[in-house]
Amino acid sequence: MARSAPESAPRERRLGNLRLVWAHALRYPGHILAAFAALCVSSAATLGIPYGFKRIIDRGFSAGVDPHGLATSFHYLLMIVLVLAIATACRFWFVSWLGERVVADIRTEVQANLLTLAPRFFEENRPSEIASRLTSDTTLIEQVVGTTVSVALRNIFTMIGGVTYLFILAPKLAGMMLLGIPLVLLPLILLGRRVRGFSRSSQDRIAAVGAIATEVLGAMKIVQAFGQEAREAGRFRQAVESVFSTAKRRIAFRAAMTALVIGLVFGAITLVLWEGALDVAAGRMSGGAIAAFVLTGGLVAGAFGALAEVYGDLLRGAGAASRLGELLAERPEIRAPAHPRALPAEAAGRLQFENVTFRYPTRPEMAALENFTLDIPAGETVAVVGPSGAGKSTLIQLAQRFYDPQGGRVLLDGVPLPEADPAEIRTRIAMVPQEMVIFAASARDNLRYGRWDADDEDLWTAAEAANAADFLKSLPQGLDTFLGEGGARLSGGQRQRLAIARALLRDAPLLLLDEATSALDAESERLVQDALERLMAGRTTMVIAHRLATVRKADRIVVMENGRIVEQGTHDELFAGSGLYARLAKLQFETAG
Repeated sequence: MARSAPESAPRERRLGNLRLVWAHALRYPGHILAAFAALCVSSAATLGIPYGFKRIIDRGFSAGVDPHGLATSFHYLLMIVLVLAIATACRFWFVSWLGERVVADIRTEVQANLLTLAPRFFEENRPSEIASRLTSDTTLIEQVVGTTVSVALRNIFTMIGGVTYLFILAPKLAGMMLLGIPLVLLPLILLGRRVRGFSRSSQDRIAAVGAIATEVLGAMKIVQAFGQEAREAGRFRQAVESVFSTAKRRIAFRAAMTALVIGLVFGAITLVLWEGALDVAAGRMSGGAIAAFVLTGGLVAGAFGALAEVYGDLLRGAGAASRLGELLAERPEIRAPAHPRALPAEAAGRLQFENVTFRYPTRPEMAALENFTLDIPAGETVAVVGPSGAGKSTLIQLAQRFYDPQGGRVLLDGVPLPEADPAEIRTRIAMVPQEMVIFAASARDNLRYGRWDADDEDLWTAAEAANAADFLKSLPQGLDTFLGEGGARLSGGQRQRLAIARALLRDAPLLLLDEATSALDAESERLVQDALERLMAGRTTMVIAHRLATVRKADRIVVMENGRIVEQGTHDELFAGSGLYARLAKLQFETAG
């Protein structure tokens, strides 16, 4: 992540990062053992094929062939092939299952951990890039567990077993062949170091592509409205070409590794076979033995070449595991204390700010609130107004404990928020934000976000109170209608009323309204305002508003400027004065007139 990348960069280039994957795979020891057993059997069967050919050649291509012995040799070879086929199918099933299961577990754990993190984390790290890690990086992990590790182990077993059998067949030839192994390992190690860097860089650039695509597709109306299609296409093309450029270098090094290893190994085999041909001609080896040596040597050479190739895949998987490990390692800054203090059983909704000073982590040079004190008794409606940047919305962020102030304290029903469980705090708060969040789901599920166990009667009661029932009934499938990405099938006023119905279902003692009627036409504003009045009845309410016409009925109006309260009172009291509220009100009302 942005804050930890410099520290973790050296670690990301080590295969040790795959410990994360191994730890998740160990949760399924039965499948690991089954996959390992199938792997051992398939490797043994593979190495049994050269021996089968040795028997056939020695018994079937010489004078005085014994038909019964020849048939037995062919039966033996067919049995090996059958065992190989079954064992390979079993190995594929178990390792593929493990790959998919491990990926599913990691995705679930990363998402669960992300849901505990405070907003600060998502201010410093783009959600679109995080989403890319949950998709592209986990796909690499699935490949490593479901394919790469299995291929690597199979080839290691084949290599070890093959070399052993080569020494049994012809010790001298096998010894000559193994002299070439250091020539293979040295370039593998040297080139592998370069591949590691390219693997990490490639994944970073792929994540950037995903982030750009998500951002542009989510803002398509703005892109098209301002005629920026060509520029965005060029920006995306540049990001894709950057991925391709990095991939070319990585592919070139991997290709060089594979070619060099295979070339050296097969070159060594050729020279060894030359010596073997001389031994056959001299009668020191049988034709079947040299055939078995050739086949086994080919298997060993292929195993070496495959190991060179999968090493690059393992490095890419290690980079992906490192990036996912960073997400799993993040710990929430806002969390419940070891022994949280319970809120009073009778929820009143009293909200207090006592000498609060707060600076956003991303803007530490500027105080959003400075020695701010405000007491909102239970059942009172307080409107907070002021120019942009005065600190109004910060109050809502602190009330929900998305942040902790650097000075002073915030209390709900007399309990300081850091002493309570954040989850319990938020159960007592209903929120209607300025920017409506409508999920790509049905109207029913969007409403039930306020209270998931609500039945249809509860949903329609809340919809009626929020002036949302009429448009919900007119939808093609009623509450089961899919609302589109971000509620694209609804107007702004309909989205606002849906959010109010959601807050009604929450039925919490403290209500927070953040510009809930902004950017609405007169008719929509009237419907929304009417719904808000029903929602506010009997609740402690804090209203954040720019449009002063929406706060006239508040019990108290608090005027903020530069993170401080500059005046407070009723609308009539403040309007009659000569302070900031009077100036803002007269300006707005004159403009409206």
